[in-house]
Amino acid sequence: MTTQPPSADSTPSILIVDDQAQNLQVVGTVLTMMGYAVIPASSGEQALRRLAARTPDLILLDVVMPGQDGLSVCREIHENPDWRDIPIIFLSAADDKDLIVEALEAGGVDYVTKPFNKAELLSRVRTHLALKEARDHLRALAKDKDELLGILAHDLQNHLTGMRMSADLLADRGATLPERSRVLAENIVQSTDRMLAFVREFLANQSAERLALSPLNLSLPDEIESALARHREAAAAKHLTLATEFSADPPAVRADAVALAHVLDNLISNAIKFCPPHAAIALRVPEATGAYVTFVVADEGPGFTPEDREKLFHRYSRLSARPTAGEPSTGLGLSIVKRFVEGMRGHVTLDEPDGTTTGASFRVRLPLASAGD
Repeated sequence: MTTQPPSADSTPSILIVDDQAQNLQVVGTVLTMMGYAVIPASSGEQALRRLAARTPDLILLDVVMPGQDGLSVCREIHENPDWRDIPIIFLSAADDKDLIVEALEAGGVDYVTKPFNKAELLSRVRTHLALKEARDHLRALAKDKDELLGILAHDLQNHLTGMRMSADLLADRGATLPERSRVLAENIVQSTDRMLAFVREFLANQSAERLALSPLNLSLPDEIESALARHREAAAAKHLTLATEFSADPPAVRADAVALAHVLDNLISNAIKFCPPHAAIALRVPEATGAYVTFVVADEGPGFTPEDREKLFHRYSRLSARPTAGEPSTGLGLSIVKRFVEGMRGHVTLDEPDGTTTGASFRVRLPLASAGD
C-alpha cells in the first residue's frame, strides 16, 4: 500500500483504522488508486494520534479492535469540537443489527460489512465526502453571511443614529422653521426610528439563532423589575400604568440572563406599543406549578384576531393591530420571544380570550432553578 503524504491541495484525505494489516492494505490500495490520500492506523490509540497531527476528510473505522475499540474511538472523536464534523463510516465483519444501531448512535454516518464490495465502498465514500463538502460550503456561506450582516447592521445603525440626531436638532427648532421643513424633520425622525427598530430587532433575531445560552438561577421578580425600569419612560409618555403581582416568595427560575431580558423587553415593549393611552399593563408571577415557574404579561390593547393567532410567532408577520402612537413594529419581536423561551427549555403561549376582558395575555413558563446552584 502506498500512503500519500499530507498535501496542501484539495485531494480528500481518508483515515483508515483497522488492526488487520491485510484490511489496511486492501482498502488503502483501492482508495489510493481512486486518487484519495490515505492515512493508515492499526489501532484506536494510533488513530487518535494521527488525528492530532492531521485532520482527514473522512474516517473508515473498524468496530472490533484490541485495546480501544471503534465505538469508543468514535465517541472520543465526537467529543472533540475540532473533529466532531468528520464523517465516520464503520467497517466490521459483524452483521449484528444491535451493533449497527450502537455504531450509528455513537456517531457513525454509515456501516459497511466485511467482506465488502469495492464498488459499494467507493460509492459510500464518495457520497459522504460530497455531503461533507456541501456541509462545509454551507457552513462557510453561513459564516460569511453572518459577518456581512453584522457589519451592515452595525454600520447602518451608526448612520441611522447620526441621521436621527440631526433630524432631532432640526425638529427642536420647529418654531423657527417653515412649516414644510418642520414636517419633513419630523418625518425623518419617525422613519429613522422605524429603521433603527428594525435593525435592533434584526440583530436580536440573529442573536436568538446564534446565542450560546448559559442558564443560571435567576429571580423572576428582580428580572421583571429591571425590565420595567428600562420601559418606564416609554410607558409614562403614553400615561400607562405598569403594575406587578408576585406570589409570596416565588421560586427562582433556570434561565439565561440575556435571553430572559430579551423576552421581557419584547413582551413589555409590545404591550406599550399596542395599549391606548391611560391603559394598564400587568406583570404577574403566580404560584409555581410542577417543574415550571410562570410569568404573565397582560395588557389592555386590542388583542389578536383568530387570523393573527395562527401566525403569531412567525417571523416578519404583520398582524391586524397597529401601534397606538405610531411606534415602529418589525414583526420580529414575538418570533424572538418564542426562540429564546424554547432555547431555555420553556414554553410561551397566548391565553385564549374569555369574553370578559380585552387585550392580550402572554404566559411564559420557565424551568425551576436547579438545586445547589
